[in-house]
Amino acid sequence: MSLSCETDVSLGHAIFGQIELGDARRTARLATTFERMCHHPGGTLPEKLASPADLRAFYRLCNCSRVTHAAVIGAVRKHTLKQIDVHEGPVLLIHDATELDYTGLTTLEDDLGQIGKGTRRGYICQNVLAVAADGEQVLGLADQILHHRDEVPKRETRAAHRDRESRESRLWIQGTAHLPADRKLVDVADQGADTFEFLEHEYRSGRRFVIRACKQRKCRADHDANGPLYNLHEYSSSLLELGRFTMAVQAQPGRKARKEAEFVVRGGPVLIDPPHSKAGHHGDDPLPLFVVRVSEVQPPAGEKAIDWMLLTNEPVRSFNDAWRVSGWYECRWIVEEFHKAKKTGCQIEDLQFTTLGRLEPAIALLSVVAVTLLNLREASRRPDAKTRLATTLLAPEYVETLSVWRYATIRRDLTVHDFFYALARLGGHQNRKCDHRPGWLVIWRGWTKLQCMTDGFVAAQRKKCGKT
Repeated sequence: MSLSCETDVSLGHAIFGQIELGDARRTARLATTFERMCHHPGGTLPEKLASPADLRAFYRLCNCSRVTHAAVIGAVRKHTLKQIDVHEGPVLLIHDATELDYTGLTTLEDDLGQIGKGTRRGYICQNVLAVAADGEQVLGLADQILHHRDEVPKRETRAAHRDRESRESRLWIQGTAHLPADRKLVDVADQGADTFEFLEHEYRSGRRFVIRACKQRKCRADHDANGPLYNLHEYSSSLLELGRFTMAVQAQPGRKARKEAEFVVRGGPVLIDPPHSKAGHHGDDPLPLFVVRVSEVQPPAGEKAIDWMLLTNEPVRSFNDAWRVSGWYECRWIVEEFHKAKKTGCQIEDLQFTTLGRLEPAIALLSVVAVTLLNLREASRRPDAKTRLATTLLAPEYVETLSVWRYATIRRDLTVHDFFYALARLGGHQNRKCDHRPGWLVIWRGWTKLQCMTDGFVAAQRKKCGKT
């Protein structure tokens, strides 16, 4: 959530200072608006921008034809690629989509696409989030696509589906359009990206990749084009065991928590055959890849075993190789927290614009604000965390509200470290020395509670002062 960078330039001006909007005042306004939203990301736009002058200026900004979603995301992408260049070590580019629901904007009903089961209107929002391979820092948003889902004919032929420009399986490839061919970069995606078209694209991209497999595919052992054909699922489960590990498993919808679950890891080279019936545009040559299979050994009675099958172009011949690849995929969940930050933290679906030209740049800007929420934990680990005041990162009312809850008095001297651990305590962390550092989930729980508490705290202060 830091609003500073390694120079004397603020984060807002570092990201947006060079964007061409036809007027230097618009550029300055965009940077300033971003910083003010970062200080108060929750609530409606009038709550994010408490000054009527700031709010009106933002409305004028979004109404400008030069201020588009593409322009805002282009500036963000440029800054993110710079962050990637200076980062030491591999960088994960996590690809994932979420739905943004704007059904309530009735004036835009005809301009938005179907979402959900077809009864709602909005966007399929495809994001590419750059994350350090150790999962400790979100470097930025590398791309974002706002997709309008088409109303597809019920009897669309396979050939028509393959040639349709708007098919959603193309989004995975479109999300890589601005990425360099660099082995430092690792594209990470879930099962939705498991198409032969995307696998072939990634194999030729010059980057590394990890994709969770779900399709029934034919494969050959090792990279032997003359070997017998196998079913990929069956073949990967028959590979020699590379090692085992145990870890705690958090509860999720439809899955109970495990204090200690044992997993077996298998992996090795595999040659993936192309499908006979093409759903996308790709060649006919098989792909020499590697597979990693991570399977829970003995799930609790009545529980389905946790089971990952990952396809990658990263060589896998040992447990350490497989562990590295599975660790990269495990970081994919950070993008889910990003979606929560956008929807719950920044309330991105509460925007009330009446034209796409206004709505879409606001979505882009709030998405970047959401990235700063994810980096709150990272700020708490910096060397200056115990001396830097939390009010340099957050609006004072957040700090005051949390201090009253934690210490029963208003304190404006909380450091970033103090604020972070108090926020974690609010989210359920016990702050004991024997406990692990607070994770993303507990921090997010605390942040969600703090948003509600701050709204009540501010309302009470206004009532006390006679303001309504």
